This record gives sequence, structure tokens and C-alpha cells, in this order.
Amino acid sequence: MEGEPSIHIPGKVFLIEFVDFYCPHCHLFDTSVLPKLTQEFGDKLHVHMIGYPVIPGKLPTAFELYEQANTMGKGQQMKQALFRTIHHDHIQNLDKMIQKALIQEVGLDVEQFEAGLQTGKPYQVLQKSIEWGNRIQITSTPTIVLNGNMRIDHPSYENLRRVIGNLLSQPPAQKTAP
Repeated sequence: MEGEPSIHIPGKVFLIEFVDFYCPHCHLFDTSVLPKLTQEFGDKLHVHMIGYPVIPGKLPTAFELYEQANTMGKGQQMKQALFRTIHHDHIQNLDKMIQKALIQEVGLDVEQFEAGLQTGKPYQVLQKSIEWGNRIQITSTPTIVLNGNMRIDHPSYENLRRVIGNLLSQPPAQKTAP
């Protein structure tokens, strides 16, 4: 991806996952591909999720819930709860009652959580994610960005396994004398 800086660190790979909670492909990636990758590469693979809505007509509620939970240290738990609620329980409308149940399920204080939502910061994080995705021309989810500048639009386990393995085997860059 032209113009995007690399965040390559020898011995580590940063996987940035552009996700729409309403996307069935994102749910499938999160439940089948990502667990295999994290099991295989362990602490050498650092995964970070970026909310990027592509399914039309959906409110940003799921993304805001995730961002606030992430701020409070429970992003992964909220991500799993949202995917389950939307794709297994088939609940698309995350009304206040559903939101409260999700907040409690992941073990967060409802009042503190809602106060965090009211600041608008979770929505601002989502907007920055959308700006970045638009800048690098994300058109579908899940889209994976490795080390900040290598986009993979249709990620499969085999492809990601190979690319991550290659990145991990790269030697440190040689520094040149001034």
C-alpha cells in the first residue's frame, strides 16, 4: 500500500483486521481463521481490530460498544459477544436492553460504560477507522493489513499463514552509516 508506513519489528507481525460486525465473512474469519493463526504464531502475532462498516443501513452501535469496551480492557470479550448476538442469536437491533445485557456479560459497569459512550470518543475512533479504511481503499471485510502497509483483501488461513511466516523469517534491516 503506497504511502503507508511499515511497522515491521523483527520477530513480530502486526495483523490489523478491518471488520464489520454485521458481515458474515468477518464472523467466519474471527471464529475459524484467526484462532488458528493465534495458536500457531502465539505472541509473535499481534492482532488489532478496526471497525469498518460496509453493510448498508446499520447503525454504528456495535462499533461504539466495541470501542468503549476496548477502552475499558474488554474489547475482545465484547467482540465475541457482538458476533454471537448478531450471527448466532440473530439480533440485529442492539437496543438499550440488549446493550445493557452485553455490557454486563463482558463484566463491565453499565453506568461507567454508558458514561464513556456519552463522551463521543468511541464514535470518534470509529470515524478515524473509516477515514483510514477509505484512504487505503477498503471495499470489503474482512480486510487484513499486515505490519501497517500490506493489505490482504480476501484472507484465507493458508495465505495468511504463508505471508506471516515469511514476514517472521525476514532478518532485521541493516542500518547504514551516515
